[in-house]
Amino acid sequence: MKKYLLPVLTLLIPIVTFSQEAQKGLDEKVNDAFMPVATWWEGFILTKVPIGEYQIPFVVLLLVFGATFFTIYFKFPSITKFITAINTVRGKYVDIEKHGVDKLYNNDEALAEEDIADTIRDESAHGEVSHFQALATAVSGTVGLGNIAGVAVAIGLGGPGATFWMIICGLLGMSTKFVECTLGVKYRDIGKDGTVYGGPMYYLAKGFKEIGFSKLGKILGVLFAVLCVGASFGGGNAFQSNQAAVQISTLLNLQGGSNGVIIGLFLAFFVGVVIIGGIKRIAKITEKIVPFMAGLYILASLVIIFANISDIGLAFSLIIDGAFTPMAGLGGLVGVLIVGFQRAAFSNEAGAGSAAIAHSAVRTKYPASEGVVALLEPFIDTVVICTMTALVIIFFNINGTDAQSVFNYTAEHGSSVILKSTDSPISGVDLTSLAFDSVIPHFSYVLTIAIVLFAFSTMISWSYYGLQAWKYLFGKGKTADMVYKVLFLLFVVIGAAATLDAVIKFSDAMILALVFPNMIGLFFLFPKVKQELTRYLSAIAIKKEAIEDGAIDVTKHM
Repeated sequence: MKKYLLPVLTLLIPIVTFSQEAQKGLDEKVNDAFMPVATWWEGFILTKVPIGEYQIPFVVLLLVFGATFFTIYFKFPSITKFITAINTVRGKYVDIEKHGVDKLYNNDEALAEEDIADTIRDESAHGEVSHFQALATAVSGTVGLGNIAGVAVAIGLGGPGATFWMIICGLLGMSTKFVECTLGVKYRDIGKDGTVYGGPMYYLAKGFKEIGFSKLGKILGVLFAVLCVGASFGGGNAFQSNQAAVQISTLLNLQGGSNGVIIGLFLAFFVGVVIIGGIKRIAKITEKIVPFMAGLYILASLVIIFANISDIGLAFSLIIDGAFTPMAGLGGLVGVLIVGFQRAAFSNEAGAGSAAIAHSAVRTKYPASEGVVALLEPFIDTVVICTMTALVIIFFNINGTDAQSVFNYTAEHGSSVILKSTDSPISGVDLTSLAFDSVIPHFSYVLTIAIVLFAFSTMISWSYYGLQAWKYLFGKGKTADMVYKVLFLLFVVIGAAATLDAVIKFSDAMILALVFPNMIGLFFLFPKVKQELTRYLSAIAIKKEAIEDGAIDVTKHM
């Protein structure tokens, strides 16, 4: 690994030699040249469809329709399969996932203890990581700045009512995640060395070939891979390092033109150490970072919620009332709904297909086992963490008397909230930081650590997503891998060193662009998911029947 880090850092170090003036000039040139492209791309991806008096982005309609359809078709898996998902993550069914129900229980008849002694030595199940590691890797790619700054933006744009629609989108998105991640495992490729290659580009190509649309599948697979590489450099990388660098510079009151580059080099070094080790090292890191940072953030949120427990009723009334009877100037009911769904889509990426790349690496013989695990992801990301962030922000600006005047909005301030205490606008992560500081003094220091960890985990997860897409386009050789990783680390530094609004806008739109090829695939291939779900649930039922009959002590083989 050291032999790779040295040339990578050698390529990164020359960036430090840019003077402050040179950096500023380059930033302005890049922004001036790229802004028209970024604006066009964002406008194209967020093309609006006139429905009555409203203009609704087509991608939002696609996400909502798809998630609603899958929720109904699979009989509300977010509720009916929730316990199964928890048990799968806990490892309750690891024996049948590892060896297959056929070998363990011979389908209809449980094998004798002496027969199983040989049977369980079969270690043929493909995959590189456990269910928990796959979930942690995928969650680390979604739980991040969208949960801290994104919620503040949603409330700034759509009021507290936008929170309600974020929650609804999260619940519906659980079904979409279930579908795409089941397909990710079903159609993955396994290398001779056991390395797993999976994601939408594979199930689009292989799945469409099965149903007689081989050429369309190849086109959609390549399109997704190209968009995924771009998203990994931008929204999954440069934006993350930029926000982390800004928070560190603000907290430490750093001045000077080289701070971003220096911080970026440090981030690039640590990211490089992890990503050069591949998915196994990424999984080992994320399974430690994600529970820690999510636990820290949830704990702090709970402290503030309990400190304001007397206002909990008012806060939820603002969320619910604002969802159906928006305050003046918010663009009406549909306007608030669009804001909530769009911000939730950015946050949990349900429908974008990116998480299916991480989930594809799981060790299991039953694709649907990882599908049910994946449905937990939007629940953790959007339903739990985003809701807690929203409550913290609402409590911060609440006055306890007039429910309809807790938040003020003006068009000139865009997504900013007008603080009742100072009558000044504030938005994004600064709003969230002030909200925490108001109850937990100096928590902004802890929040900065959380933001850096969020950004770091998101970057390493997206490096894996982008690398898998890169391999699909350019092959699976070591040289191709190293080229991508060098480029990825360069974007870590570039993102930290410069404020490229055009690039960020372009990258965010590119993440949403993933929805188009991915959702087309889901609409064509969802019957395959139904088959895999039936197969997995049947295996679980056979195991339960064997336990109830007392034919075998299954716990010895878990």
